[in-house]
Formats: sequence, C-alpha cells, structure tokens
Amino acid sequence: MRTHDHHQHGHAHQRPHDERPEGRRFRFEGPGPDAGFGSRRGPHGYGPGRRGGRGGPRARGDVRAAVLLLLAEQPRHGYELIQEIGERSSGAWTPSPGSVYPTLQALEDEGLVAIERVEGRRVASLTEQGAAYVEEQRGALGEPWTTPGRDHTAALALRRQIRALMEAVGQVAKVGTPAQNAAASDVLDRARRDLYRVLADDAASGE
Repeated sequence: MRTHDHHQHGHAHQRPHDERPEGRRFRFEGPGPDAGFGSRRGPHGYGPGRRGGRGGPRARGDVRAAVLLLLAEQPRHGYELIQEIGERSSGAWTPSPGSVYPTLQALEDEGLVAIERVEGRRVASLTEQGAAYVEEQRGALGEPWTTPGRDHTAALALRRQIRALMEAVGQVAKVGTPAQNAAASDVLDRARRDLYRVLADDAASGE
C-alpha cells in the first residue's frame, strides 16, 4: 500500500510545468518589461488582463479601435501602442498587454493587420484591407482614448498627489517616532473624512 501511494505521489511531481493546458499564446516583442507577453484571457485572447490596465477595464471595442487608429498613422509594435494610448489619454487609460497583444493577433487573423519582424521586434501595420476598413469606419471608431465628461488632466494630477502622499506616509512609518506616527494617523483620518465630504457636497449640489 505504501508503494502504491509513493508511485502516485511520484507521478504528481513528474508532471512538467509546461504540460498545463495553455491554449493559444501570443508573442509580440517590445522594448518594455511586457515584451513577449502571452495571454489567454477572454474570447480571441481579449480580456481585461490586470483589470484592463491602468484606468480600469475598457470594452474590447475600445482597444480594437485604438489599435486600428494608431496603426493607420504608422506601424507600431505592441508596447508602443500601449505607451501611445497612455499618452493620448493623459495617463487616464493605459491598456494591459493582456488586451493589446491578443487584439493584434485577432486583427491579423481578420486580415486587417500584418505582422513582420523589424530589427528583432514584431511590428504591426495595417494591410490594404485594414486601411480601407479604418477609412470607412473612422467615424464609428471615434477617439477611444477619451472618456466623455472626464477631466483627464485632473485625474492625472490626483494620481500624482496620491503617490506623493504614499511616499510621505512611508517615510513617517519608517523613521517616525510613536508620537509622529500617531499624529500622521490623525492627519490621514481627517483627510479621509474630508475626501468623503467632497463627494457628499458634490452630490448634494447636484440634487
């Protein structure tokens, strides 16, 4: 009986890591840390991937439209697309590799995008069919990196303030005395209540 248990246990450890069902993988090399990223999320490899990147999840159509419009300007590799979308949205939306790279693969499958290796990187460009599609659908594609009614500049400034605040809190927690830590805790508590008050006041003014 012990021998049988040992045999089963050995098989459990002998299964190689790469035998796990991975599904289809997508690889688009870029200069950033996500070069060569593969993803299996969602249909056709779409999906949020890290909750859609910075700025929260977006509809898959937003990513598709953004990629098509940017490739209509010039060929780009995946990481360049991610950076450009982030810049055009003033940092409010930076899609994840898990949404951009599979979108490129899906567009290639549709015949709208061609992928070729340039100086060691896989660069995407529109095919003739893809260019014609963008020209016909430009109005429907819109400007996917914008969010109606949202001030991207203000949102970006708020995120910078949050990072600065977290750095200050970290410094106090690291080198502060017990009294300083307690004082910092009181400051944060007041700030938290003030922030909720900002939302409450805005909601009240809109009634």
